[in-house]
Amino acid sequence: MWLDRPRNENAPLAGLKVVELARVLAGPWAGQILADLGADVIKVESPEGDGTRAWGPPWVERTAADGTVHREAAYYHACNRGKHSIVADFNDPEDLARVRELCTGADVLIENFKTGGLAKFGLDYAAVSAANPRLVYCSITGFGQTGPRAHEAGYDFVVQGMSGFMSLTGEPDGVPVKMGISISDLSTGVYAANGIQAALLQRERTGKGQQVDIGLMDCSVALLANQATYFLTTGENPPRMGNAHAQVAPYGVFPVSDGHVILAPANDRLFVKLANLLGREDLTEDARFTSNGGRTEHAAVLDAEIAEATKVWTKAGLLAACHEAGVPCGPINTLDEVFADPQVIARGLRVDLGGMPGVRSPFTFSDAELALDRASPMLGEDG
Repeated sequence: MWLDRPRNENAPLAGLKVVELARVLAGPWAGQILADLGADVIKVESPEGDGTRAWGPPWVERTAADGTVHREAAYYHACNRGKHSIVADFNDPEDLARVRELCTGADVLIENFKTGGLAKFGLDYAAVSAANPRLVYCSITGFGQTGPRAHEAGYDFVVQGMSGFMSLTGEPDGVPVKMGISISDLSTGVYAANGIQAALLQRERTGKGQQVDIGLMDCSVALLANQATYFLTTGENPPRMGNAHAQVAPYGVFPVSDGHVILAPANDRLFVKLANLLGREDLTEDARFTSNGGRTEHAAVLDAEIAEATKVWTKAGLLAACHEAGVPCGPINTLDEVFADPQVIARGLRVDLGGMPGVRSPFTFSDAELALDRASPMLGEDG
């Protein structure tokens, strides 16, 4: 049984018991973070399994101990590493009793049912905490446990639009664009893991658990950061700016003879360095460009001048020159280039467990280790 299988005792959350009643992405992402940190996470799945098991292509085939071949989507493996899996039908009294027993012995429960959806099974916070007062119960929903939208389902794409993300992403004269990753779901999973650990620390002081209420909309609005303060202090909506920056120039993507590079000289000193290495010392003497405020005001003109100078360089040549001069810069990597990058390799970000590749949680400790000891579980692997 999952509780009897030792994990890395030097992992920060070694010995923590987590029950995951979650599927798709935000909840499982939080569970995977805790699993990487050493928690024992048991994923409770319906007989059909987490829906992401079918979200292919691409597909991954694995052979179970009994010789059965399991074909699952790669998507599923992105957010379920390190867990155990049991199958439970909540409409079956024996299965439901088993899940309740697991919750009674757990430190943490993660669920992403619609608000109030677990009450009919006696798995809501009020019922479960009555049997286990020390439980930290994390509820992940689209809009949180309160407010006029509390009972609505939440979807990453929809929330990216509702939260303002898409009003900020894309070219000024183009259509609003979503992120290339499910940023609302993923950030919610990160916030959830953070909230769970904060509640566990408070439990050490009080001896009591509590409910952690996490909403996709809340987490996405929280990520607006400086764009939110732009609006809150001016009353004006920030514009879509593509790859440009509203407060810094030059700062963006510039052409080279064999592609594009990112240049980010974010202050006067760095701008002078860039202009000098491009052989455009005259730009530093132009009154329009002597301060960041002036450069931002005349960004279109300045960007055109910079682009004219960069386009004769090769990507490797310009990046090397910028690195030597101390000008912030970088390539625009495809994923094959990302995972071939010496820095990514040196940091060990790719992991291979049970023949399944993945990306580890990005924590590195001076006196602890991640628990990277098992791949994502097959459906019902642990009972």
